[in-house]
Amino acid sequence: MDHATPFTLKGKSVLVTGASSGIGRACAVQCAAMGARVILFGRNALRLEETSALMLNNAQHLIYTVDLTDYDMVGAIVKDMIGLVGNIHGVIHSAGISTTLPLKLITPEKLDLLFYTNVHGAIHLTKLVTGKSSMSPEGGSIVFISSVMGAVGEVGKTLYSLTKGALIAGSKSLALELASRKIRVNCVAPGVVESPMSNQSIYSQDEELLNRIKSYHPLGLGYPEDVANACVFLLSDATRWITGTTLFVDGGYTAR
Repeated sequence: MDHATPFTLKGKSVLVTGASSGIGRACAVQCAAMGARVILFGRNALRLEETSALMLNNAQHLIYTVDLTDYDMVGAIVKDMIGLVGNIHGVIHSAGISTTLPLKLITPEKLDLLFYTNVHGAIHLTKLVTGKSSMSPEGGSIVFISSVMGAVGEVGKTLYSLTKGALIAGSKSLALELASRKIRVNCVAPGVVESPMSNQSIYSQDEELLNRIKSYHPLGLGYPEDVANACVFLLSDATRWITGTTLFVDGGYTAR
């Protein structure tokens, strides 16, 4: 009888974007702890090195300093990455930015900024890494980090919600398109976690607002590791029959 756990990532190569901090960093650390060889993408070389220092077997992992909206650079790096590690088995798209803006302050330039970072970059990278020369012939798993804001509303979050909702909608069509090659596509939608991004948010600077946000989460605010564990689950063979869905990891936010 085979007693191997389906939850391991041993023998898999996994790409994590936004790996320099917060959820992306936690994902990289957890993937390594579960046995994966990890390729770290991020814009800050020093912080990527800090992430690497936290990882198990850090000598086997790769680091690339890259802006996902620089499509030519991304293409060259993906080619180099595949040349070094061979086919990959999974991707966690964690790179992203957030903003809180009322409608009257939204401009085309701000729309473009969030869409290019949160959506365009992720889709372009997905196109590259799911090519037959990049993704394992046995199949793989793509995980987009969305947000509860992609499914529910909040004052001032229109811009952010647009981009995160786009990932949820797009992942469903991608799941259908890539299913014939055993490539699964899912989203993880976190509530508010204590991370550098959330610590810079407007509500974190106002005690009353912060307490209100906390009250929306019956289990309290989360931590990057809570989201990372969900991503590891979706990368593992334990979820080989799960695709086109969104896993809400939100401390009960959407149960309200």
